[in-house]
Amino acid sequence: MIQNLRFKNYRVLRDAELPLGPFTLLVGPNGSGKSTVLHGLRSLRASAEGKIIGFKTVTSLANSREPASIEVTFAREFPVSDAGVEWRPNGVGALRAGDSEAMRSHVIDFFRRVRTYSLDEKTIIKPVHLTPEIELLEDGGNLAGVLDRLRDRSPENFESYNEEVAALFSEFDRVLFDTPEDGFRGFMLRTKAGHHAVPARDLSQGTVLALALLALTHLETPPSMICIEEPDRGIHPRLYREIRDALYRLSYPEQFSLDRPPVQVLITSHSPYMLDLHRDHPEEVVIAEKVGSEGTFSRLADREDLEDLLSEATLGEIWYSGVLGGVPAGT
Repeated sequence: MIQNLRFKNYRVLRDAELPLGPFTLLVGPNGSGKSTVLHGLRSLRASAEGKIIGFKTVTSLANSREPASIEVTFAREFPVSDAGVEWRPNGVGALRAGDSEAMRSHVIDFFRRVRTYSLDEKTIIKPVHLTPEIELLEDGGNLAGVLDRLRDRSPENFESYNEEVAALFSEFDRVLFDTPEDGFRGFMLRTKAGHHAVPARDLSQGTVLALALLALTHLETPPSMICIEEPDRGIHPRLYREIRDALYRLSYPEQFSLDRPPVQVLITSHSPYMLDLHRDHPEEVVIAEKVGSEGTFSRLADREDLEDLLSEATLGEIWYSGVLGGVPAGT
């Protein structure tokens, strides 16, 4: 598990440290560095896969001569204490990962299994060409193929997924599949009343996005880390708790009597309603803020006045008011 990310001259993050836990909610205004964090994690994964990431890809300053870097500190139980990548002008980044081949292997394996998502409902509903090792794409593409594979390779997980679909939506009880053409798979939802099949194209935006999010929590082989940009986008606030709890199963499997390794989860949000769900867990909340042209991060749990503030209003109201920072300038 990653304990801390240190960014230097990486896009809007000139000199910023991001503390991470098993589950982290990152809130803040546009331009404060939330998306930059996900971009950085994608760069770390690409470096672990041996892909070339050029200097101009990671810096937003024209004619910058200062190196850009991401330094990673791992939690104590991880076999390696730290790793990182540095990009120099007119050069490419190379992954630094431990002092031995075995240590390097641990780091590479971890970053190769990091996944970042920014889901798009129009892509999620598209029928997909089936392949043996199909996986969910960053925008949610391939969902039909991922669920089809889950049904065949892990029927227990697939049934658990359907049980959660039925619990989350009053109208539907399970996923069905169709074959629009040879080698392609699409998905539908079956209604509880009458068992009618509703094609993916006729489902609401929120339903489609929630289906993709739930799929991430039932994968046969989950990633080492899952990062999701605004998982609450397009979803009714009444479903936020269920979505958060589904993601909690990844981060805290022992609390749900699940015998599997934990998956580190990082999500970003603008929603005071999502923030309210973490009132009792301020250690999970990091506030992103833009100071001048630079993004910074601060842990909610580090505020000495937090208890007094929470005695007067909800966490979402306090953040929305601007007292905690991390809101657009001038609001």
